[in-house]
Amino acid sequence: MTDAYDEKNEHHRKIRLGIERGNGIANMVPRKEALEAMKKAGFLVEHEEDLAQRKVSPIADRRPWYAPLAGDLAGAQTLGDFFGVLRMSSVGRIGVGILLRTMETLRLAPLGSAETAVELSAGADALVAGGREGLFTPMYLMVARKPF
Repeated sequence: MTDAYDEKNEHHRKIRLGIERGNGIANMVPRKEALEAMKKAGFLVEHEEDLAQRKVSPIADRRPWYAPLAGDLAGAQTLGDFFGVLRMSSVGRIGVGILLRTMETLRLAPLGSAETAVELSAGADALVAGGREGLFTPMYLMVARKPF
């Protein structure tokens, strides 16, 4: 979680719990807590950075990291993007749900596949909310070394 995350804010906690549940993460901690844990373990942190905030060249792709999960068809730039985004849109999710329930009924997919898809979609929604609000980053980098 980024520094913008506030444990006392119920909305922030709901997003964190959604990310944890939907992505099978036991416990996410704020950036400062992760940094302290590295230091407490005896590592010398040489560099730490949120790569999602890194400035890139003006001609590079400026879409945020969560864009493919958002299901916003306006963000599709190529045909491949279109199908990827369509799958995450509300229409795509409904279609996948119908397909999975049909496959479960015909015993072509294991029971619970449709429920799993719903959980994963909820996790994706929480990731998008966390990214849009600056509460979560999947690109936090720490470079550390053990002292001699």
